[in-house]
Amino acid sequence: MAADLDAQVEAFRTRPLDQGPYTFLAADALTMKVREGGRVVLVHVLVATGVNGDGHREILGLQVTSAEDGAGWLTFFRDLVARGLTGVRLVTSDAHAGLVAAIGATLPGATWQRCRTHYAANLMATCPKASWPWVKTLLHSVYDQPDAASVHVRFDRLVEAVADKLPKVADHLEAARADVLAFTAFPKEIWRQIWSNNPNERLNREIRRRTDVVGIFPDRDALIRLVGAVLAEQHDEWIEGRRYLGLDVLNRSRLTVITDPDTGENKEVTDPAMQALTA
Repeated sequence: MAADLDAQVEAFRTRPLDQGPYTFLAADALTMKVREGGRVVLVHVLVATGVNGDGHREILGLQVTSAEDGAGWLTFFRDLVARGLTGVRLVTSDAHAGLVAAIGATLPGATWQRCRTHYAANLMATCPKASWPWVKTLLHSVYDQPDAASVHVRFDRLVEAVADKLPKVADHLEAARADVLAFTAFPKEIWRQIWSNNPNERLNREIRRRTDVVGIFPDRDALIRLVGAVLAEQHDEWIEGRRYLGLDVLNRSRLTVITDPDTGENKEVTDPAMQALTA
């Protein structure tokens, strides 16, 4: 039974990614315990999900690495590209340096969106505890704006509000500006789906629910077998269910967005490369 399941999981993990372009991608890692060489060690389970050309979510990849470093993420993304990953416009993840570098090295033209939930936790670590409530309120107000221009204006006001009293927080915000606000280059109606990794939390909870029963895996093969089966099951549910994103908003998301230097407004222009992918 295990051998049969291994074959199914391997076929799932190595299948061609031929349902692109995969406009939006999210990447995350979970740590788990495995017995190796008579010891219990932590390994990192790398998972990527994406939205395919038909608007459905897919599980794109699963790999287990000894460390969540640049080499592991680079190998992971290279495998996705070799299997056919194309058309990625935005990748949402936390700010792991190796992950971000791998995105730049393997997905030219893709923008990185720093997960807003992870960023809030990072910002909180630099902010005095007594000041965090009002800084958090101002940060959340940035995401509540009706359009991209208003988001950027409110972000400017946030930086100005903390500049004098909390210069370290202001510097942190300024350094993260482009990455935290990358979502504004895309249609407003899908911001909630792309500005954080929160849509994957249900998936992560299901993985944890299944793996917590095991606790410590006897080897990596057993880990891949169980997690791969969980992901394959979720993948099938997504593909057979309703579209995650509509085709109209996907088509608009594949347009190149430029910012008018005079007005600061975003304008959509046709991207020939994207036209070729979707033709």
